[in-house]
Amino acid sequence: MVAFAQKGHEMYGYCAARLARAGLAAALFLVAAIAWFGLGATPAGALEVTAARIGFHPGVTRFVLEFDQRVAYRLFLLDSPYRVVIDMPESSWPAGPAPQGRTMGVIASYRHGLFQTGVTRVVIDTNVPVRVKNHFRLLPTGKAAHRIVLDLEEIDVAAFSAQARKAHSPDWEKYQASLATPGTERPRPPRRVDDPRKIIVLDPGHGGPDPGGIGATGTYEKVVVLQAARVIKRRLEASGRYSVHLTRNRDVFLSLRDRYKVAHQLGADLFVSLHADKIGRRDVRGLSVYTLSNKASDKEAAALAKKENKADIIAGTDLSIYEPDVSSILIDLAQESTVRYSRDVAENMVKELAKDVRVLRNTHRYAGFAVLKSPNVPSVLMELGYLSNRRDEKLLKQESYHVKVADGLLRALDAYFIRQAQLSRT
Repeated sequence: MVAFAQKGHEMYGYCAARLARAGLAAALFLVAAIAWFGLGATPAGALEVTAARIGFHPGVTRFVLEFDQRVAYRLFLLDSPYRVVIDMPESSWPAGPAPQGRTMGVIASYRHGLFQTGVTRVVIDTNVPVRVKNHFRLLPTGKAAHRIVLDLEEIDVAAFSAQARKAHSPDWEKYQASLATPGTERPRPPRRVDDPRKIIVLDPGHGGPDPGGIGATGTYEKVVVLQAARVIKRRLEASGRYSVHLTRNRDVFLSLRDRYKVAHQLGADLFVSLHADKIGRRDVRGLSVYTLSNKASDKEAAALAKKENKADIIAGTDLSIYEPDVSSILIDLAQESTVRYSRDVAENMVKELAKDVRVLRNTHRYAGFAVLKSPNVPSVLMELGYLSNRRDEKLLKQESYHVKVADGLLRALDAYFIRQAQLSRT
């Protein structure tokens, strides 16, 4: 029977001695962590990750996290693709180069971020099926602080399927019980009948353990799209004609389902998902707008949709807790008017944004983005530019560029809603 081996503090002396014998200190270690992009300073007493290391010796890949205090944790395994997920109390991390793309032992890469309020998640991508041979905590000793240690061992597919895939420290359930009701944002008030403003939901893509695209100089998609969303929100609301809500207003993960549910809860008039992708061609640059379709307008649109639809997998979400995929049903149930309205607003966006910023040829494109599958709220996805292009990457970090996008979007929305009002009267 393949199962997790839980070790207690009695492992401390044994592991310290084994580390010394194995010479892991002299082995190749990766010390890496994705930069922390939270809002404001870390609260007093908050958990801090002080180091992350990977070590390898025959048969076992060891993953170590160091903390400034004792840490409760849980871990579980996922397949398709193979991943080891560690949840812990919300924490800050040291800045450093992104470890994605690096390989040691069974570990291909790892990433981290805020998964929900109170929970930071680490997702370890493995290049083979694995089991957690040992997992335990170590007390501080010498220069080492509190640690969580995972020993990962390669196994075959059958053994992976047969093993227990979940485990946690004895104090995790107590910590989990102390958390507020799961959710990333405060409950949203219902739409006011006496408020004439149109409700716009802006959805900054990615977040938390899912960084999105990463530019040549290290720019994170999840960061620039949030910056742009805040600027757009200010510009639209300053007109007095729009009430703008963000699906996320900090560096936190939100599932694809939860993103468009925000628009439903608010009774939104429009949902706009913001992205800044990275592709294989460095010469391609410019803004583009996408709407939902069963058939993609081109191969690039299809590839982009396929990539964006993997956001839940990248963040280590256990999709087995959800009912079978209903994406095709949602598309079938989508009202023709909703699809038509989405395309109408997209055409207005293309026309107005092209006056101020560079856009792609064939700017309005179609693909099966999961985040656009609302059956009753017009929805578009706007790619602000390409992080794979250095000129676009530079622009995407500039507030002046965000202002231009916001002004073009404002004109587009004004034209769209004026037209809708005229049509409703006739």
